[in-house]
Amino acid sequence: MADRVLPGPVDSSARISEAVSVHTSKIYDSCRDKDCIEDLRVYPTLTAQTYIDSALSVRPRRAELLYVDTAVEPLYFNRGYYTIDATYYYRVNCEAYPGGGAISGLAVFTKRVILYGGEGEVKIFSSAGAPGDVLGQPRALVEAVDPIILNTKLADAGAVEKDVTPEQIPAFILAEFGEDLVFGDGQRQLLASLGQFSIIRLERDTQLLLPSYSYCFPDKECVGTAPDEDPCTLFSRIPFPVDEFYPPDLAAEEAAAADA
Repeated sequence: MADRVLPGPVDSSARISEAVSVHTSKIYDSCRDKDCIEDLRVYPTLTAQTYIDSALSVRPRRAELLYVDTAVEPLYFNRGYYTIDATYYYRVNCEAYPGGGAISGLAVFTKRVILYGGEGEVKIFSSAGAPGDVLGQPRALVEAVDPIILNTKLADAGAVEKDVTPEQIPAFILAEFGEDLVFGDGQRQLLASLGQFSIIRLERDTQLLLPSYSYCFPDKECVGTAPDEDPCTLFSRIPFPVDEFYPPDLAAEEAAAADA
């Protein structure tokens, strides 16, 4: 069997068999952000509100990014540029002190960025889409990790104005909490400061001509477990997690990268 070209760097001896046209998404512009969101109001569940009303303080536990909603609009005074409004929906988990009552609530953060998305006005119709679906502008994509809870604190009623209403929250987000959320201004409030890392980009569908070597067929065999396999034999194949015990030396890695 002739040698096949594998995914990865290609040397000069590789033979291109043909040029193929592919339909893919082209990234026109992107940006990265490191947002420090201070004193973001948390809308607690009914149960959590009772703990907030009687707590002396709250301890942060974990924040989870549930969803990011995006809206793209053209910037009419600067052709080819678009505004992207990204709305982040978080579940914030804390613990009341004293008592240790579990507090869970919704926090919402909205930001706007401007990116270049090209000037094409082609309308794209797809048989896979719903009737009436037309793609005529770039798509916004947000890559984000769960935020870091930097701080949580309690505040008196009315300290921070309500920035959303229940009607503005998607139904599937509200369903994540299992009970009603408290949006009123007459109770004590929970505020959270979050650190959010994210990448936002604009993409358009495009056609590219690429060199083709052959079909990509995997060489690696699937490794599974036999029903009667000894669990210790299986465990022996797992490499020792050295990095878990000895965290990598960032200074050494940065020095090595600089030398390279």
